[in-house]
Amino acid sequence: MTDTSGNPGKPDHAARSEASGPTAGPAPTIHAIIPAGGAGTRLWPLSRRHRPKFLLDLTGAGHSLLEDTVERLAPLAATTTVVTGVAHIAAVADQLPSIPRENLLAEPSPRDSMAAIGLAAAVIAHRHGRDAVVGSFAADHTVADRAAFADAVRQAAMLAEQGWVVTIGIEATGPSTAFGYIHTGDPTDVPGAPDGRQVLGFTEKPDADTAAAYLATGDYRWNAGMFVVRAGVLLDHLADLRPQLAAGIEAIAAAWDTPGREEILAERWPDLEKIAIDHAIAEPVAAAGGVATVPVSMGWNDVGGFDALIGLVAPRNEGPATGAGVLDNINGADGAEAVDGSAPEAPRADVRAIGSDGALIASTSGRTVVLLGMPGAVVIDTPDALLVTTSEHAQDVKGVVDALSGAGREDLL
Repeated sequence: MTDTSGNPGKPDHAARSEASGPTAGPAPTIHAIIPAGGAGTRLWPLSRRHRPKFLLDLTGAGHSLLEDTVERLAPLAATTTVVTGVAHIAAVADQLPSIPRENLLAEPSPRDSMAAIGLAAAVIAHRHGRDAVVGSFAADHTVADRAAFADAVRQAAMLAEQGWVVTIGIEATGPSTAFGYIHTGDPTDVPGAPDGRQVLGFTEKPDADTAAAYLATGDYRWNAGMFVVRAGVLLDHLADLRPQLAAGIEAIAAAWDTPGREEILAERWPDLEKIAIDHAIAEPVAAAGGVATVPVSMGWNDVGGFDALIGLVAPRNEGPATGAGVLDNINGADGAEAVDGSAPEAPRADVRAIGSDGALIASTSGRTVVLLGMPGAVVIDTPDALLVTTSEHAQDVKGVVDALSGAGREDLL
């Protein structure tokens, strides 16, 4: 993203918030949107196109990342809508029996986050009104402090009610080059949202020196891609900034709950512009002074690679793999799905680690896996592929997947 820093002036919605007086009412309940897409290539060979990371238990918690996200949002959400690909809709429905089937929206093909979130927001606007506050949260992140998360979302909803586009700003724990950054400005002074600050701009993933300089100012937060906004505000911004995309989304949403859905989807979806919500909405609206953020420290993790998993999977403190983190039951990431879309049971692996403290071992093959004198190693054993690397090279896994794709090894992707 491009940094849109400057003095954008006070938007109309900020004036409305001042006029509302000093007493804050209860935070509005949000309508949660969960975009569930992507192949999670940095977690190959566990994460595959047919069984991506959001469907897997990658933390040893006993449920998938998607299930964890839905559970985290349940106390805050009036409704939950999941947007996913047609190839994953059966597995999503299987994992989320409590979500009404009409709230599972299947994309015919990937069109990036703006189309997915925009469609869900437009469908929600048709069902619940354009003043409904929607919140979009990735399906494959983790949050350690749920109370802090809930407080941040409630503050974001208060800001959204006043017309702001709101993003949750993650307190940076170090000068990471893996995330984009949010440049924060003055307080928004909205009742019920004491931590709200105006967003001056967004920046893409910086180099290490730039990231360190950002942190030194105290004015930057990590961008986790979480957005809270009134459905009508989002759709109006989209109509102003990307009118063709907005028109296509509105047409599809208008037909979604009618017999004409499939015909309109087939006609309009392939031509929708493929663009991220950050570029379509967040950047230009921030430049106009219409984006706010709620900074929060909540133990957020984007599960963006095996280096991230090392920090999430606790080392075993007894048994033959003492000192290593072990994932041996990730809900069938071994390659095949059942006919009904549910995950088959993968055989439990016999994992042993000697002198390998801090290693991460994941196995779905049922083979015996032994690490001897390999502290900090990453070993991922599946029936058709074996990956051995280190946390320092974990982000390079995507390059391996790209090379396999270039070699025509679709069977491994």
